[in-house]
Parts: sequence; C-alpha cells; structure tokens
Amino acid sequence: MARKPLITFLGNFRVTAFLLLLLLTSRQVIGGGHDYHDALRKSILFFEGQRSGKLPPDQRVKWRRDSALHDGSSVGRDLTGGYYDAGDNIKFGFPMAFTTTLLSWSIIDFGRNMGPELKNAVKAVKWATDYLLKVTAVPNVVYVQLGDAYSDHNCWERPEDMDTLRTVYKIDGSHPGSDVAGETAAALAAASIVFRSRDPAYSRLLLNRAVRVFDFADSHRGAYSSSLHSAVCPFYCDVNGYQDELLWGAVWLHKASRRRRYREYIVKNEVILHAGDTINEFGWDNKHAGINVLISKEVLMGRAEYFESFKHNADGFICSILPGISHSQVQYSPGGLIFKAGGSNMQHVTSLSFLFLAYSNYLSHANKAVPCGEKTASPALLKQLAKRQVDYILGDNPLRMSYMVGYGPRYPQRIHHRGSSLPSVRAHPARIRCKEGSRYFLSPNANPNVHVGAVVGGPNVTDAFPDSRPFFQESEPTTYINAPLVGLLAYFSAHP
Repeated sequence: MARKPLITFLGNFRVTAFLLLLLLTSRQVIGGGHDYHDALRKSILFFEGQRSGKLPPDQRVKWRRDSALHDGSSVGRDLTGGYYDAGDNIKFGFPMAFTTTLLSWSIIDFGRNMGPELKNAVKAVKWATDYLLKVTAVPNVVYVQLGDAYSDHNCWERPEDMDTLRTVYKIDGSHPGSDVAGETAAALAAASIVFRSRDPAYSRLLLNRAVRVFDFADSHRGAYSSSLHSAVCPFYCDVNGYQDELLWGAVWLHKASRRRRYREYIVKNEVILHAGDTINEFGWDNKHAGINVLISKEVLMGRAEYFESFKHNADGFICSILPGISHSQVQYSPGGLIFKAGGSNMQHVTSLSFLFLAYSNYLSHANKAVPCGEKTASPALLKQLAKRQVDYILGDNPLRMSYMVGYGPRYPQRIHHRGSSLPSVRAHPARIRCKEGSRYFLSPNANPNVHVGAVVGGPNVTDAFPDSRPFFQESEPTTYINAPLVGLLAYFSAHP
C-alpha cells in the first residue's frame, strides 16, 4: 500500500505537441487496439481475489478459500467479509470505503457500457457494502480496521492461514474519525444509487445508514489518524485532513437523496471545509478534485448556479493536470504516464483519468469546454488523455508490458501479494506459517496463482519497472487502483 503525498510537480510542454508525441509513442510501442471488454472483465474479477470472509458458491477465483472467519469476535460482533486492500491481509476501512465509492461511481456513470459485466460489477459493490453495513451497525461507532498491520507485515502468509493479530479498531464519540466516517457515508450513499432500481429495499437501507454515519462524522469532528495513530499510520494516515471527506459525504448524500439539507450544507461549508484547496488531488486521502467534478455536473446541466464556484475549481483542476500547460501539477514520464512520487503511482493514473473522462462527458452534454488561458480543453481532448493513460496500462509503453496481470502477452509475474505468491490451499493443503512464507517472498520464480485483473503500482518516472515482490511500491496491486479503472474500461469498451 502507498501513502498519498501532497507534492507539486512541474511539466512544461505545449499541449498539442505533447499529445502528438504521446500518440506517436503509443503507436511505435505496440500498435493496434486493445480488447477493453476483456480488460474490463479482468479488472472486476480482481476483486474476487481480494475477498475476505466466507466465499460464495459462485466464487470464480478458485485459488482463494474462506479466510478471517472470526473477525470481530473479540468485540462480540460479526465483522467478516469485505476486501483486503492490497497484497496483505488487513481490512483497512478508509481505502475500502473509497474503493466502494469509486466502484459505485463507475457503475452510475458507465454501467450502461458494461454489458454482461455489469452484474459482476454490482456484486463487487455489494460485497463491500454488506461489510460496511456490519461495521456501522452500532450508532455512533464505525469499526475502521480489522487486523494489526505490524503483526501482518511481519509475516508472509496466505489469508487462509492467518494467525496474526486480528485486532479490531473503532472510532466513536470519544475517538472521532470524520475522514473515514465521511468516506463511509459517501460509499453507502453512492451504492444506494446503484441499487435504487435493482433492490429498492437494500438501497433504502444503504441511504438511511449513510445519513446516520454522516451525522456522526459531522457532529464528532476529528481525524482518525489522531484517534488511532499507532494503528493506521503510516499505512493510511489522513495527511490531508477530514474536511474534504465531510464535503464528499455531503455531495454523495445530496446526489442520492436530493434533500435540501445537503445542498445547504455544501453551500454553507464550501469555504469552511476548504473546497478550493489542492484541487488537483484525488485519491483515498484527498477528495477535492472529485468533489468539484461531481458537483459540476449539476452546474453544467443548468440547475445549480449556487455551485458555480465548484465548476470553477473543476476547470482549474483540468488546467493544472494538462500536459503542455506551464506549472502543470503532475509529471509525465517519457512514455507518457502521469506520475506523482510516493509509490503506487497507478492510483493517481486511474483516479485522475477517471475524472478526465467523467468531466468530459458532463461537458459534452452541455456543449462546453474548459478554458485554460490561451488553450482550450475540449471534451474530446480529455477523453483522449484518459484513453492514453488506459492504453499505457494495457501495454502501450516503452517496456511493451501490460501492468494488468493476465492481460496481454507480457505482464508482471512476481507481484507483491501474499495469496498470489504462495501455493494455494488446493496445491499445498498444509499450513504455511508466518516465516515459512519468506522463501516464496524472496523466490525469483513467478507467482503460482495468477491474480487476473490486478493492476500493480507501476513503473517509475523513467518508465522502468522492477518485476520483483520486495519492490512493493511498484509491484503491489490495490483495490483503489482498480475501482476507477472499471469505469474507464467500461467506457472505452463501448467507444474504442
């Protein structure tokens, strides 16, 4: 897993020349098109390999078995289920909730392009929301982490063999966590839209729980990394502050419920909760760009002039990321990949590209473009930028390597992932204990279990990639890399 830094980067190329270079690079590197629907299918299948708890009869990833079946027993609760966030065996609530929100947003905006994979995408959301309902069942309490990260990271074990500490961590009125609670409320609200017509009763349950969790987050303000610092830091520390998650939660509740109170909350708290800060950041720790893009849809539809400042921020986000604009807030590798330092770079690539695509659709429907000084970013340009990043992931890059496991002729073989790198229970029924797994971690051999659909952290700023487990920042997959990619692949599968 990788912390999300707040660092500014520079790029200084002319937009048209740089885009032409990127397109030429992609043709020289691979040539030909991609099977985006195949990549979509695999990107969703990945989530089944990350499941915790008792697996269902229709489980398709057969090298996985039931795991962590006693989670929550130490506090008298059933907290089984949910997802392992990455290549370890911890259930971190903050990134899991963000993953759920982005999976839901992918379905809301691009579900119509998913074809037969839509049902699997919806199942991926429900596996998460069933768990989120469990961890929020007690009023004014959210169980935000299952497992001791230090104990877990000291071992290289299959989740099925876990004998590390399954400590339960929670936030409550005396130990607030507005960030993780706000993101959890956003996830529940977004998912309620996904299930509105598919399962109205379940949708109402999600929305009602989102309302309650948001009220708790707002009335007991504070960062969970202050309340639970030793447990969640440095893994998923809230570096950015909890204010953006309160706005993010309110925005999704506004979208899901259409209740006036959330519109008024957003308008009232826009300045107080710093909606205009770090507008070029989006990920599990920082929601600002996502807030602005999501709200801007209403402005562009001509029915929310009171949100106009959010659209101004969204335009500023686009202009700050475009290649070719002076003082660009990201770097681009020689091969054309968006790059931000700090590890697990693909989280930035997929999240920012998702916003490019979502905003381009909102702009298209309003027949608008983004003014960036002397330049203009058209919806077509934004789609082109997003597609270029997706194509890089799928193999149009200097190494001619797909960074999605199982897609294309060449992809990472030694990903930093316990379950993938250790023999399956079927192949090796005997328990593999904590330190016994070290020889598999250090082995130069390919992982025995191909984790189809897993997208790794990716190459460095020079497009170099060490296909090696110890280089976890480059070789570890995460759920929040894949979640926005699902929406991107759905769109490009219908509009190649």
